[in-house]
Amino acid sequence: MTAETGTKTEATATGSCCSPSGSCHDASADVQLGSVTTVYQVTGMTCGHCEGAVSAEVSQIPGVTSVKAVASTGQVTVVSDAPLGLEAVRAAVDEAGYELTGQV
Repeated sequence: MTAETGTKTEATATGSCCSPSGSCHDASADVQLGSVTTVYQVTGMTCGHCEGAVSAEVSQIPGVTSVKAVASTGQVTVVSDAPLGLEAVRAAVDEAGYELTGQV
């Protein structure tokens, strides 16, 4: 056994940041503490340009940290520091030229 292998085994056994699979990333590492994830249903998106337009407008709402729009499902996933007002999201989607039909 080499010193390098011994070090990795020892680090894993003592609580390394790496997962048991050896990856330094796992699903829980992507979750932001104090964040709220909300999924909205939007009609009218048909392509990547539509996704970009909605994402750009919604991302301008104060407190929004991430937006992912998917035209094929009509869903827009928004991560924010705190819950957003539905009317603020509706206004941003309207500004992009689409219609917010509600939350999923």
